[in-house]
Amino acid sequence: MRLVLQLVARLLVVVILCLTAATVWATVDAYRSVDRATAASADRVSEALQALYWRELLLRSSRMHEHLLPVPEWRTTETVKLISPGICVQFEPAKPFEKPLCGQSQGLGKAPPRWFASAVQTLLGGHAAVARPISARETTAGVVSASPDPDAAIRLAWAHILDNIGVALLMAAAIALLASIAIAHTLAPARSIVAALQRMAHGQYRTALPRFHSMELAMIGKAVTDLGDRLAAAMEERAALTRRLLEIRDDERRALARELHDEFGQNLTAILAFANTIEAGTQDKSVAEDARMISRASLRIMASLRDTLNRLRHPPAEELGLEASLISLVDSWHSQHAARPLIQLDMQGDLADVRGTVAATAYRVAQECLTNALRHSAAREIVLRIERRSGEENALLIRVEDDGGGDAASVQQSAGFGLTGIRERLAALGGSLSIARARRGVSVAATIPLAA
Repeated sequence: MRLVLQLVARLLVVVILCLTAATVWATVDAYRSVDRATAASADRVSEALQALYWRELLLRSSRMHEHLLPVPEWRTTETVKLISPGICVQFEPAKPFEKPLCGQSQGLGKAPPRWFASAVQTLLGGHAAVARPISARETTAGVVSASPDPDAAIRLAWAHILDNIGVALLMAAAIALLASIAIAHTLAPARSIVAALQRMAHGQYRTALPRFHSMELAMIGKAVTDLGDRLAAAMEERAALTRRLLEIRDDERRALARELHDEFGQNLTAILAFANTIEAGTQDKSVAEDARMISRASLRIMASLRDTLNRLRHPPAEELGLEASLISLVDSWHSQHAARPLIQLDMQGDLADVRGTVAATAYRVAQECLTNALRHSAAREIVLRIERRSGEENALLIRVEDDGGGDAASVQQSAGFGLTGIRERLAALGGSLSIARARRGVSVAATIPLAA
């Protein structure tokens, strides 16, 4: 899962938790606000009736105090305005059959769900009535008792919660959206780092990264740049060592070729001459037959030695050029192995100026791939394709494909000296080797940068 999505998911979890906490707080506050409204209504009505009581008491001083109870004309429109919606006020002592005076309870919102009403009443309990004396000095003046209507209280709490939750949802959505944009913008430079690592995986070790404003990303970018520089330096040192080892090995191959030619070649020639002399000078048929067998064995060994010397000697590509050396290589295979599969040579692009180490490496790759295809497969046809690619690639592509039905995976995992040598030569020039399954066999492709 992408890091941006993970951070956004965690942010949404935090927002949901905060929204849940806000919902619980809003529920408790809305439910308790009914108690506050009840107390406020009792205070306002008691203050209004206190003023009315003292006015009547002063105007009618000749009357008894009990004749003022209940306070005359207290059930008025002005008194109703002092009562909060859903709150009912009762004057004590009340007249017989007198109903409480209630505030406006219409339009308090939709009826809440049953589970909400039962849950709130179970967890938070009911609402207590609030009593306020009309006068603190005259205890006989009466008492104002305010109590909320249970159904109206639940409706008020539900409407208050819906209002708060709506605002909270809008704020949560805005916070999640803006935070997601900020997180995505902050982590956007990570794509540059990933792209640089991917280029490094393909061999482009020295990759320039943009300047990051975040300290953490800047540290990561610097570490990636330093790693690329160290890898590039290590690969350059490795390539130099590989080239030096190849030069030493080529010198050893040439020295070995001279030794084989001087020692084995002369001895085999002498053996062949002795066998011919014995065959010509003897009258014994069995001895003559043995001499002929020795001659034939010597000729086979000399042919094998000649092939070995051709492989050990300096490749002709450095002197003749790649195109001429490849034509000579294919012709030699045809002449020596007439019964073997057909080898098709396909050359594309201008190969005339491909010489030196690149030409020698391409020749060795083609030679080794042809040898493996002829020895280890039952191919009827082998295609050797050499292509020079210009432009940005500027590389030489060597591809050998056969129809012998081999296993590309086993060839890829092979630790033979031939493929190992090819990989070393290509690594010394910054090239690459790939082995894949062809339509009817195995395809081996090597790429050599011409800049090498």
